[in-house]
Amino acid sequence: MKNAGISRKKIVPIKRNTILSIMLFAILAVWTVWGNKALMVNVIVVSSNRIPAAFSGFRIAQVSDLHNAEFGDGNEELLKLLSESKPDIIVITGDLIDSSHTDAGIALGFAQESVRIAPTYFVTGNHEAASSQYDTLKAGLEDAGVIVLEDEAVFLERNGENIALLGLDDPDFTVKGDMFGEVPAMVGTKLRNLDNGEGGYTILLSHRPELFETYVNCGINLVFAGHAHGGQFRLPFIGGVIAPNQGLFPKYDAGLYTDGGTNMVVSRGIGNSIIPLRFNNRPEIVLVELNAR
Repeated sequence: MKNAGISRKKIVPIKRNTILSIMLFAILAVWTVWGNKALMVNVIVVSSNRIPAAFSGFRIAQVSDLHNAEFGDGNEELLKLLSESKPDIIVITGDLIDSSHTDAGIALGFAQESVRIAPTYFVTGNHEAASSQYDTLKAGLEDAGVIVLEDEAVFLERNGENIALLGLDDPDFTVKGDMFGEVPAMVGTKLRNLDNGEGGYTILLSHRPELFETYVNCGINLVFAGHAHGGQFRLPFIGGVIAPNQGLFPKYDAGLYTDGGTNMVVSRGIGNSIIPLRFNNRPEIVLVELNAR
């Protein structure tokens, strides 16, 4: 006898591959979210026989491309890592703010605490050049005690020996884009004008890593740059996928690059801008330790 009105639905088991795909997607999602918040310190040792003996062991902490990001209340996590790194100076290599959602308060709050850790130096990035609030930001940074370098040079002194610290304004303050290739020539002219002719060790703060060849031609010894955001998405054995002013698979995306007597350190940065997420690309503070050979 059949049971009227009762139907039996066939239970279809979920395929094993589907379960594995769901699990893999969940793991990647969690890992990606974690990787965007897991701030780290990347230590790089730069050695040279041109580094004055007094500066051997000198520690420079680099913060780049904050883009109004916050790690903890008032950036307490970022500041804690900076303090624990025990830097002799802190350098900020541009894009402290984001021109599309500028919050000078976050930037200045960070700067006010940064100077308590170590003398802090700042150069502009393309987002400062694009922001209508840059004058306010600059005034606030200087009031906080940050040294703003706009195509300027200062000297760091230690036990009677000196290192020249140069700071370049972002090229976007002068010319938008580089249709005719004028930016390398312009930057080269600026650097030669900043050269004191004494032949000592020179450190340059510049937002733009794509100008590495210009820095080499001008005889700069050590460059701190940002801007590339680590290539945003990093692939194993390949590196970054895309970067401003470099396009796909950028040549200078993160880490240490050397050509002759010039070293360039490119920070992966801390915050994000147009693309809101990173992949396999943790935000970082770079800590460079100088080693006199």
